[in-house]
Amino acid sequence: MTQFKLVSAAAIAAALTLTACATENSETAAPAGSDGSFIVTGSDGVKLKATPLEFFDNPWAMTFLPDGRAVVTEQAGDIWLVGTDGSNAGEITGGPDVMMRGQGGLGDIILHPAFAETGEVYLSYVERDDDDDSLSGAAVEIATLSLTEDGGTISDRKVIWRQNPKVKDNGHYGHRMAVSPDGYLFITSGERQKFTPAQDMSGNLGKVVRLNLDGSVPEDNPFADQGGVAAEVWTLGHRNPLGIDFDNTGRLWVQEMGPAHGDELNLIVAGENYGYPEVSNGDHYDGRPIPDHDTRPEFAAPAAYWVPAISPAGLDIYYGGVFPDWNGNAFIGGLSSKALIRVELEEEGGGAAEGGRYSWDKRIREVEEGPDGAIYVLEDEEGGRLIRLTPAE
Repeated sequence: MTQFKLVSAAAIAAALTLTACATENSETAAPAGSDGSFIVTGSDGVKLKATPLEFFDNPWAMTFLPDGRAVVTEQAGDIWLVGTDGSNAGEITGGPDVMMRGQGGLGDIILHPAFAETGEVYLSYVERDDDDDSLSGAAVEIATLSLTEDGGTISDRKVIWRQNPKVKDNGHYGHRMAVSPDGYLFITSGERQKFTPAQDMSGNLGKVVRLNLDGSVPEDNPFADQGGVAAEVWTLGHRNPLGIDFDNTGRLWVQEMGPAHGDELNLIVAGENYGYPEVSNGDHYDGRPIPDHDTRPEFAAPAAYWVPAISPAGLDIYYGGVFPDWNGNAFIGGLSSKALIRVELEEEGGGAAEGGRYSWDKRIREVEEGPDGAIYVLEDEEGGRLIRLTPAE
């Protein structure tokens, strides 16, 4: 497996400065080392070595390539190739032309299962309506990624899915993606801060959708007989699902932001209704209560939920060798909680519980397992760092 190397001296100096700022008010992060690294002590007592590798502006997603390099997207539309040493190797051009507005912009990137042969990738982003700029919705493209030593290009772009309908305001797009072990494309679709669309089968807002790899609709989807947009739907009743991943038994997990608290991690089962906005373990932002999940057993309850909120972002289920005791655990990036959240998943029964929290006073947007078995996270906002987490010696 490819090991990441240290960054340049200039990057290390910058990392030292930022790390000092990040850890000044933190009780869980020790001062930086000479290589820019610092020690994070989790709520479970586990110590992690955090090594900053690179800086990005509003990074959103990351995916590793078969050769050990990686691709990082930024919300404003830039796409970067990251070398095996963790440094920015150069720009990847030709991606979608997006406008960063609110929570909208460029989103996720994942590899097609045949990437090694075809170079195909999936990209998600927010597009504006051609006739009314106030209307927007997420879209997913399949495209060809061609790489060089110092960047690359995206070509042959084709939209294969869109949120329907486009609505006003600029939040709760979701648009995270994963490919299942049996070869289907799953996309999370937020309810766009409109509440009721999550229960409305005339649109795909507030849903998890399942498509064939070319964007067509599988005939065995649970609502296929309803036709139209409903045929795409795998599950409904979601709010703002910002993380999706499969465990090694093929189970699908999705985490989503609740309203005022009540963030959820859900085990996704075809055809189930997860209840939003009819139920939530959080409340409306104006203080109005929402009935808890246990009052409406007809809706699927979360495997785990958080009060107070953690504001979950990226999701990765870990199977690397660097942390063998954590194999099969889920890792969630926390935004308002400014932490990486570790969740222990039950192998049977579908339950889950927080196992540890690792904080260095930064919002965590994305988390991925690297080819070397380390855990990589992207900090949110301008100057967000790519950080490699390994056991502290």
